[in-house]
Amino acid sequence: MKKVVLAYSGGLDTSCCIRWLRDKGFTVICFSANLGSEFSPDDLKRRAIKSGAEKIYIRDLRREFAYRYILPALKAGAIYERKYLLSTALARPLIVEHLVDIAEKEKAQFVAHGCTGKGNDQIRFEVGIRILNPKLKIIAPLREWNLNSREEEIEYALKNKLPIKVNKDKLYSIDQNIWGVSIEGGQLEDLNKEPPLNSYYLVKPPDKAKKSKVYLEIEFGQGVPFKFNGKRMILVKMIEEINKLGCECGIGRTDLIEDRVVGIKSREIYEAPGAWILYTAHREIESLTLNRETLFFKDLVALKYAQLIYQGLWFTELRKALDAFVESTQKFVSGTVGLTLYKGNIIVSKRESKNSLYNKGMATYGEGSQFDRSLADGFIKLWGMPYIRG
Repeated sequence: MKKVVLAYSGGLDTSCCIRWLRDKGFTVICFSANLGSEFSPDDLKRRAIKSGAEKIYIRDLRREFAYRYILPALKAGAIYERKYLLSTALARPLIVEHLVDIAEKEKAQFVAHGCTGKGNDQIRFEVGIRILNPKLKIIAPLREWNLNSREEEIEYALKNKLPIKVNKDKLYSIDQNIWGVSIEGGQLEDLNKEPPLNSYYLVKPPDKAKKSKVYLEIEFGQGVPFKFNGKRMILVKMIEEINKLGCECGIGRTDLIEDRVVGIKSREIYEAPGAWILYTAHREIESLTLNRETLFFKDLVALKYAQLIYQGLWFTELRKALDAFVESTQKFVSGTVGLTLYKGNIIVSKRESKNSLYNKGMATYGEGSQFDRSLADGFIKLWGMPYIRG
């Protein structure tokens, strides 16, 4: 029998993929990356075997995800269309690396994924696979089978007694990892309505959030967050701890009409409490320690960096080149930021850095000002000279 390695999440689509591939004559080997999803390793194994897989590889990739993918994106300031911190998009190239590795280990000629024919993930998977091993043949069941909706997939799963959680009353497609949750489909497709109460997955709504303010401090060393509330932490642990606080305080919900790679607009909602808190803290240290021209240009780089991640172009020379620029800016990005979390808000309470470019003596409007006001007249004339005619 032909052997195929399937990128398996444990959800509706990939559970149906196992049975469909088996019916097409394939021996199915599953690979699941533990990145902080809703399913435990034991649950994933049970679901995969019950759905018809011969075996399953499960790899805990949270540390690798944090340092090789999340951290570069955090340093770059990557946000897609101002609202999406790229949790799902960032995970795909890491999954692809290990999917290809397992396919080579198993001597499989085929790999498969459970991405839809109109989404972004099919591009992220397939471009990455072809860059890393162009000899592998790719199967995308959702582009081939005759199941045309999630309702039909649910009927197929129930008919074949596949273990699924989703039902026709809650048709959302959910992807979760330590950097955030992506939610789409179902009632979210009605743009005239707010997201239903059952659509958000982790973060409490502001009216049900913690009533008291929460204060926290994050310390950075050359762009890397390494202390949380004065305690050294590895990045995975820090993200998980900050996620818990953010969820309780209603932090990190976004509702976005986004531009997919295939050209359509789609409504997605996201939850990324830890990501937004860390992004805000990192940005504040950069604002304190980087000069204005570097900050301005870095904002342009951030836009392109986010686009590359979103469009499945992680394994490209341009992304590597942008990483080199970003890394060169981070040598001064050290210091501590204090943040207050309250009812969905992130409030900056404290900024300090040994590399600070802020000079109170120059900035103050009070006594002790060291700014020479007499220089302003000549500076303004020179600054405006190129734009004045006559």
